[in-house]
Amino acid sequence: MTSIQDLFSHNRAWAAEMERTRPGFFSGLTKQQKPKFMWIGCSDSRVPANQITGLEPGEVFVHRNVANVVVHSDLNALSAIQFAVEMLKVEHIMVVGHYGCGGVLAALNGTRVGLADNWIRHIQDVRDRHRVILDNMPPDKRADALVDLNVIEQVVNVCVSTVMVDAWAKNQNVTIHGWAFGVHDGLLQDLKMNVSNAEAIEDAYRNAVQAVIAARH
Repeated sequence: MTSIQDLFSHNRAWAAEMERTRPGFFSGLTKQQKPKFMWIGCSDSRVPANQITGLEPGEVFVHRNVANVVVHSDLNALSAIQFAVEMLKVEHIMVVGHYGCGGVLAALNGTRVGLADNWIRHIQDVRDRHRVILDNMPPDKRADALVDLNVIEQVVNVCVSTVMVDAWAKNQNVTIHGWAFGVHDGLLQDLKMNVSNAEAIEDAYRNAVQAVIAARH
């Protein structure tokens, strides 16, 4: 069983190895970060953004919460997006769900988990919005489908946020992407929800939802 002290020991060993194999690595990190990418993902410990994408520290700006939700009342998420877009000038924002997500499963099955039920309600809203689609799918496909649909809806929420409305009005080059990660195979899936301007939202949304329906039947 790993203890807290083990974490410090592992950290020191890692730092020493990095400095041995890549001299100057940490002094380089002290310079201002200039990532091109922002990752909005789930808090699940099995879904680490840097390792999945092969990006180094400083190359991806990360915001995580239960089930990768972006809602307009969450000043934490919106502040992170604003900082990424306006200060860091990221060019790509990836909203990334993952199959087997506990928050999505709780929303799908109506499972009560406690205080987090209030947060999971946002995913239940997605479930209810797409109830007909989910009910017409085989039961064993519904959880993965809801993961995909939740990502698609959260991409829309990012796109219609005041941050993105203002950025695109200034012709800033930012594209929002919807992806899903397979914990079972380590692979990222492009959900075909890629939006580079406000006018593209509706068509992208329609096509992405249709792709989910086609993939899960």
